[in-house]
Amino acid sequence: MRRNIFITLQSFAEYSDVPLLLLKNAGVSIRLNTRKHRLNQSEIIELGEDSDGIIAGVEPYDKMVFNKLLRLKCISRCGVGIDSIDLKEAERRGIAILNTPDVVVQPVAEMTIAMIFNLLRLLTYHTNLLKSGEWRKRAGHLLKGRKVGVVGLGRIGKRVAEILGSLNAYVYGCDLKVDSEWLAGNNIKILSISELLCEVDVLCLHVSVSTDNTFFLGKKEMAQLKKGAIIINTSRGQILDEGALYESLVSGHLGGAALDVFGEEPYSGQLVELDNVVLTPHISTLTKESRIEMETQAVENILEYFDVPYECPPLLNMNQK
Repeated sequence: MRRNIFITLQSFAEYSDVPLLLLKNAGVSIRLNTRKHRLNQSEIIELGEDSDGIIAGVEPYDKMVFNKLLRLKCISRCGVGIDSIDLKEAERRGIAILNTPDVVVQPVAEMTIAMIFNLLRLLTYHTNLLKSGEWRKRAGHLLKGRKVGVVGLGRIGKRVAEILGSLNAYVYGCDLKVDSEWLAGNNIKILSISELLCEVDVLCLHVSVSTDNTFFLGKKEMAQLKKGAIIINTSRGQILDEGALYESLVSGHLGGAALDVFGEEPYSGQLVELDNVVLTPHISTLTKESRIEMETQAVENILEYFDVPYECPPLLNMNQK
């Protein structure tokens, strides 16, 4: 039986032919997202009506979508987050949900560290001054000796903590379930969230959105942070009150913030007005290398689920475009 695979990603195989070649060589039927934007429920239903499997981004899959996609058996997420999928409804219907959690660790960790350095050394601040014709200097801070809190010690949080430790920062962690074996090999001090907020100079958020995890950084929590503390969020926009963050930055209580994720995307809120904020359009995992690997793994996952044999393309095709 020839399987119909719908690829909902806005762009696919942009940096390498490998993911598409895997699908073509496996003999499956392929449909691409021709709209070139993040699909809504109606568009998913319209374009994916006869799909057996979907290679998905972060578009929503709820009961309404599942009611219409009667052939759907597998969603292979290109990335790690699956909070846009109604997992209970998928389980009830026997729809498999797969993802690529390991690929995103290094790119998101690197992005987090880059954002910390940007704010501590005022890189964007000084760039904007120079672009406006001003040659003016303001002293920043070393990362060495700074107290950095990592909220969420999953794959990404652990990697961030490891890198921070290697750069001689004092690292504090907080999680619902701490990996004791990993902790034994790393110099990380575990605190409650209230203790951590009061202690750190830099707060890094690596929290997933789930029914088990109700973490939210609001006005009350921001008030607990030290004066001049900075916040980094590369996880989920829903876990942070952007209005409260704006107020805390304008008042001078917080020293800066760097966000790659937002409650509503594309973002066009008040934070764009501030010069002590670094804002990026959800690009933490967007490196050519990680994108190729994520897409390739998402393809392999869905082919293996349907027990479709495949062969890796020649190494020549692994090169980036």
